[in-house]
Formats: sequence, C-alpha cells, structure tokens
Amino acid sequence: MSDQHHEEAHTGPIKTPKQLLIAVLYSFVLPVLIIIGLVAYVTSANKPQAGSSNEPEAIAARIQKVGSVEIKDVNRAARNGDEVYKAQCSACHAGGAAGAPKFGDNGAWGARIAKGYDTLLTSALKGKGAMGAQGGGDFEDFEIGRAVVHMANAAGGKFAEPKKPEAK
Repeated sequence: MSDQHHEEAHTGPIKTPKQLLIAVLYSFVLPVLIIIGLVAYVTSANKPQAGSSNEPEAIAARIQKVGSVEIKDVNRAARNGDEVYKAQCSACHAGGAAGAPKFGDNGAWGARIAKGYDTLLTSALKGKGAMGAQGGGDFEDFEIGRAVVHMANAAGGKFAEPKKPEAK
C-alpha cells in the first residue's frame, strides 16, 4: 500500500497523451504564435504614410520646427473694441455659434453682465465652455477687454472701455 501511494506522489498532472498535447500547445506553440502576431502588428504600423515621399518639400515638411518665435510690434496703435470684435469675436458671437451669446442680445447677455466686467474679461482671456482662451493671441489683453466692453455695452451694459496700460 505504501508503494502504490509512493508512485502516485511522483506522477505529474499530465496523465494522458491528449493532456500532453494540450500542454505542449499552450506552453510552446501558443506563445510563438502570439510573438509572431505582435511582431506583425508592430512592423505594420511603421509603413510609410500615403503621399509621403523623399522629395525635398516632403522632407522639409516632416522635419519642420515644432515651435516658432513671433515678434509683435508693441508700438502699434491699440485697436478699439469694435475692431477687435470684428476680427476675433464676431465669428461666434455674430451668429451665436456653439452657444455663444449673440451680439446685442440683451436676454443672453443680462446674466453675464450682472457678474461684472472682471468676470467677463477672465472668461474671455482664459476661455469658458466651448469658447477657447482669447488671451495671448493677436491682441493684447486690454484690447480683448475692449471687445468685451463693446459686446456687453451693445446688450445694455454700462462698462467703461479699458485704457492701454503704461509701458514699464
């Protein structure tokens, strides 16, 4: 009895040829197939894109600089609110695109005007909802403020147009 028990202790979990075949499949063949699939996946992502070539223009477009430096004329005449509105704000506020309050719509602007000029200016400079930040673009912050005053006053607000800050 102890001899039979001793033999069973040394046998493995694989008892039939079918179990051996499944174990070999899972242990060797399946990992190899997974590796082949991963290699095919990785190498297929590195194929050249359609329209790419080795033409000098195409190469220059692919290796262009990530950023650039723009020099602004700080001595240019400051723009008034109407000019900034027409150039920057009218694209959305003239027609009310993406939920923007329409220019001159007292009902849409009333609650916004009640929050005050500083809140309106902060929303314009930093963005709010679907409106992107307007600060740091083609206009100085005080010029964006002039556009805010122009739009708010057209809808019944009584804000004074901001002056150009003194140069430091």
